[in-house]
Parts: sequence; structure tokens; C-alpha cells
Amino acid sequence: MQSDTTTAEEQAAAARGAVAIIINRRGELLLHLRDDLPNIAWANHWSVLGGGCDPGEAPADAIVRELDEEAGLTAENLTELFETRDEHGSGQIITFFSASWDGDETALPLAEGVKLQFFAPEHLDILTIPPFIRNGIHRYLAARPS
Repeated sequence: MQSDTTTAEEQAAAARGAVAIIINRRGELLLHLRDDLPNIAWANHWSVLGGGCDPGEAPADAIVRELDEEAGLTAENLTELFETRDEHGSGQIITFFSASWDGDETALPLAEGVKLQFFAPEHLDILTIPPFIRNGIHRYLAARPS
């Protein structure tokens, strides 16, 4: 028998999101400085672009929508990588994707957050990045051919 009500814990467990590790031809990663607002997870942290899936929306569709909504971005070679849970933030299961894009990030119409910027992988350690995003980036970089 299924209940008509779900707890916040059950909703968080079912919630899904999608993010994209976007890399340019120089091997730099596109990061997004999140707004410093009390009602968002990982406020004032550098992260990758992405967001929550709408009800019934597949992560692959969500990431295409989120990239367009947040930055007017259409990335090339979008590839699904792996899933992880944002244990200390939203609680969502997050699907990581990779993609390539070689444009000028300062020219993108940023609709959310403070800033977009490409960073060389060796400079990521000095940035404040959510742990699950940092782990996902390291996992991606470790598996990537040099």
C-alpha cells in the first residue's frame, strides 16, 4: 500500500540533479561561483553548472536545460559519467556529465550565480568547492586520458 504523503527525507532521497564538467581545449574547467544566498545549497562556493531535475525529467534532459537556463550554453560531446549523492547539501543523487566548450565564458548570459570562469586543474585546490563536486572533478580528471 502506498501512502499519499511522503516525508521530506523520502523526497530528498528521490530527488535527482545533473551537473556538467565542461572543459576547453586548453584543459581548463568551467566553474560557476554560486550566489551567496541563505536558501541555496553550497552558497558562495565554486561549482560546475547544473541543477535539479524537474519531476519525471531524465538527468540527460535536465543538464541540457540547466546549461541553457543558467548560462545560455550548448556544450559539445555531452557524455554521462557517473552518479554520486550530495550528502552534505541537497541530499540529491547527482549525475555527472562531461562536455567540451571553447567560448569566452565572460560573454555568456549568466542567469544564476555571480561569475563563470575557466580554471586550470592545478588551481582548483585554492577554491572553495563543495566536497561532492571536488570529488567528482578529481574522479573525472583521474579517468581522463592525458
